[in-house]
Amino acid sequence: MATTFEHDSERLPLNVFAEKAYLDYAMYVILDRALPHVGDGLKPVQRRIVYAMSELGLSAASKPKKAARTVGDVIGKFHPHGDSACYEAMVIMAQPFTYRYPLVDGHGNWGTADDPKSFAAMRYTESRLTPYAATLLSELGQGTVDWQPNFDGTLNEPVTLPARLPNVLLNGGTGIAVGMATDIPPHNIREVAAATIHLLNNPDADLDALMTHVPAPDFPTGAEIITPAHEIRELYATGNGAVRLRATYTVESGEVVIDALPYQTSGAKVLEQIAGQMAAKKLPMVSDLRDESDHENPTRLVIVPRSNRVDIEALMAHLFATTALEKNIRANLNVIGLDGAPKVKNLLELLSEWLTYRTRTVTRRLEHRLDAVLDRLHILEGLLIAYLNIDEVIHIIRTEDEPKSVMMKRFEITGTQADAILDLRLRHLMKLEEFKIRGEQDELDAERKRLEAVLGSKKKLNKLIADEITADAEKYGDDRRSTLVVRHQAKALSEADLLPTEPITVVLSREGWIRSAKGHDVDATSLSYRTGDDYLAHVAGRSNDTLVVLDSSGRSYSLAAHRLPSARGQGEPLTGSLNSSDGARFVGLAMGDTTLRCVLASTTGNGFVTTLADLSSKQKAGKAALATGKGSIALAPTTVAADDAEVCVVTSEGQLLCLAMEELPQLTKGKGNKLIALKKNETVVALQALDAGKTLTIVSGRRHMTLKSGERDAYRGPRASRGKRLPRGFTQVQALSAE
Repeated sequence: MATTFEHDSERLPLNVFAEKAYLDYAMYVILDRALPHVGDGLKPVQRRIVYAMSELGLSAASKPKKAARTVGDVIGKFHPHGDSACYEAMVIMAQPFTYRYPLVDGHGNWGTADDPKSFAAMRYTESRLTPYAATLLSELGQGTVDWQPNFDGTLNEPVTLPARLPNVLLNGGTGIAVGMATDIPPHNIREVAAATIHLLNNPDADLDALMTHVPAPDFPTGAEIITPAHEIRELYATGNGAVRLRATYTVESGEVVIDALPYQTSGAKVLEQIAGQMAAKKLPMVSDLRDESDHENPTRLVIVPRSNRVDIEALMAHLFATTALEKNIRANLNVIGLDGAPKVKNLLELLSEWLTYRTRTVTRRLEHRLDAVLDRLHILEGLLIAYLNIDEVIHIIRTEDEPKSVMMKRFEITGTQADAILDLRLRHLMKLEEFKIRGEQDELDAERKRLEAVLGSKKKLNKLIADEITADAEKYGDDRRSTLVVRHQAKALSEADLLPTEPITVVLSREGWIRSAKGHDVDATSLSYRTGDDYLAHVAGRSNDTLVVLDSSGRSYSLAAHRLPSARGQGEPLTGSLNSSDGARFVGLAMGDTTLRCVLASTTGNGFVTTLADLSSKQKAGKAALATGKGSIALAPTTVAADDAEVCVVTSEGQLLCLAMEELPQLTKGKGNKLIALKKNETVVALQALDAGKTLTIVSGRRHMTLKSGERDAYRGPRASRGKRLPRGFTQVQALSAE
C-alpha cells in the first residue's frame, strides 16, 4: 500500500524567490564583504584579520608567527571563506606600496611593486601587527564597541574596531559589490588629523576650510599629483572623481632617472612599454633602458637618450602620454555609514560621520571606565569598614554559618562588598593595608571627578578627542609623499617628430610613380624609369617634412615622406595611395615645413600664395586647393621661404614676367588673381618662385638660359602686365628652376 508523506513547506513563484535570493546575496556582498565601514575604514575580512592577530598576541612588540596560523584562526573562527582570499587580503594590508600605513608587518616575500601578487605561500611567511594597528585595537576591551556572535555562535567578535584615527581615509581601499563599488584613495595622517580637529572645533566649517588641511590624496609610492585644484575640489564635494598621477624624474649625467611611479604602477611594465616602442622604431631618441632599483632605491629606472641634443622634456612628455608613467586613479568615496547603509559621501560628510563615531566611542570608553571606578570605590568602602572592625569581622567569619548575610546586616554593606571582604587573604590584614586603601580611594575619587567633568562638558570632551588625535598624528604621521604640481597636459610626439630627420630627395615620374632617395645630391633625371615613363619632378627635403602632391585638377594630397619606397627601385604608383580626380594627372611636388609658403597657378594665368599646412590633407581623396576652371590645368607648385621673393611666369609665346610675390593674394584655396596678361590661345607654361638674390634657369629643349637678379630687371613688372619676350630660341620653354 502506498504511503503519502506530507511536508510543511512554503511555495513561492520562481520569480519572487529568485528576486529575494538575489537581493539577500547583494546585501550580504555590500554589507559584509566589499565595502568598508566609516568608523574603522575596514571591510569585514580585514577587521577579522586584525582582531584575530590581536587575539593571537601578535602585537608590534611580539615575535611574528606563520601567516598560515593567522589565516587558520580567521577562517576557522570568524570568516568562513577561502584561505587564499583571506591571505591575499592580509598581504594587501602588509604591502607598503599598497597601504599608506600598513596594518600588518610581514616577514618574508609579501610581493613587490612590480608584481604585487608574487608573494610567497602563507606557509612560508610570518607576520605580526604594525605599531599603527594599535590605533584600531588599543581601546577594544574598554566597552567602546558593540559585539556580535561569530558565524556559528560559539564566539563573539567586534562589529567595528574603535579607531582612534579616520582610517577610512588614511589607507583608503577598493571593493566591488553588487551594483556598486568603492575606490577610496589614501591620505596623509597629519593632514587628515588637522582637518578633523578643525571640524571638531568648528562644526560649521565648509569644504574649502577642510581642503586647506587636506589638499589632495597622498599615495604611498609618491609621484606627482597633476590634477587641477578645481577637479580635486569637485572630487571632495561629490565623492566621485579621479586623481591624475605622474612619475617624477631627474637628469643625471644626461640620463633620465625615474625615482617615483604612480600608485599601483609596475616599473617592469613601464620598461616593457618603452622597450616596445623602441623595438617598433617609434622611439629613436632613446638608446638604452636600465632598471637599477634595489633595496635602498625601490624605484630607479634609467632612460638613456641617444645624444645630448635630445629634448628631455619633449621625450618625457611623450612617455607620459603613451605609457603608464602617467595614469588616472579613480575615486569613489562609497562607505557603509553609521546608519548601516552604503552611500557615496563627500569629504565633509565622511569626517563629520567619523567624528560622530569617535565621540560615541570615547564617550563609551569614559563611561566604561567611570563604571569601573565607581565599582572599585564601592568595594574599597566595604574593605575599609572591614579593616576598622577587623576583630569583629574575623569573629563573624569563625563563628557564623552564613558570615556573608551576618556581615551585610551588621555593617550595612552590600553583597558585593561582603564578597570582597570574604575574598581577602590573611596577608592583606596588615596595618599598612588601611593606608593603601585610603590612598587608592583618593586616587580613584579624583579620577571619578575628572571623568564626570569630561562627560558633563562637551567642550572638555572635544578637547580630549582633539588631544588624542594630535598625539596619534605626531606618533604615526609623516610628511606628504605625493607632491601637488601644476603641469601641462602630456602630449605624444607625432610620428614625424619621432622619425630621424634625414635629407631625402623625392622623385615623381610622368606616369605618377613616386620614390625617395637618401641625400640631396641625387640626379633625378638619370634614374631608371619604367618603359614609356620618364622624369617629371623632384623635390629635396627631410624625412619628417610634409610632402604635398598636386594634380592637374588643382587638388592637393599629403604623403608621409618616410614611408615612400626607395629610389633603388622604380617606386610605386601614387594611384595606389591616393584617389585622384578622374582624368587628372599629377603635375608636381612641394616639401618642407608646414609654414613654408607655396605659389599655385593655373595655365590660364591665375594664382595665389598659400602654405603647405593649407595644402595638407589626411584624406586619400585630397582637398580642392586651386580652382582651375574650364580648359585650364594646374601647374607644378613652387615653394619659397623669403618674404622678399619674386615669382617668374613664362607663357607659351615666350613672354617672361617677374613680379613681387607680395602682389599675390594669400589664400587657403581658390582661383587667385591674374599673374600675367595673356593673348588669345596663349597659356602659362611654367612658373618659379625664388629669392631676390637667386639665379633663374630657363630650359627650352636642350638650351639653358640663366638670369641673375640684376639681369631680370628687364623682365620685372607689376602683376597682370605683359612682361618681356625672351630671346629667339626660348619661345618653347619647358621649365623654370632657381639656383
